[in-house]
Amino acid sequence: MELKAMEQFNYNPENNQLEDKIRHEEAYLRAKKKVEKIVGFYWHLASYIIINIVVIFIIVYSGGSLKSFATYSTAFFWGIGLLFHGLGVFGPDFLFGKQWEAKKIKEFMDKDKQDWQ
Repeated sequence: MELKAMEQFNYNPENNQLEDKIRHEEAYLRAKKKVEKIVGFYWHLASYIIINIVVIFIIVYSGGSLKSFATYSTAFFWGIGLLFHGLGVFGPDFLFGKQWEAKKIKEFMDKDKQDWQ
């Protein structure tokens, strides 16, 4: 019975084809989920821009002032939510991730090397 199951799933213990397929499938699903989150963020950003332009236009057209906080309050508070959505999608490393750290370390080391020569 066990041999039949191994043949059915094309499992070869020597090269772990089944495990490789499972890992590949899991990686694909993680990547797909990440892409869906990114697309959702960009739709959120697009609706933020379009709706806030319309809201500000309506407020100004109906006699509101451009200098009033109320004119921009929707954009301000929604912008805070959009910021957290972006951090949730791209992670806190978006601004100061490992690549940024490595780049800065190299930059300071090169500058230090120039100062000592």
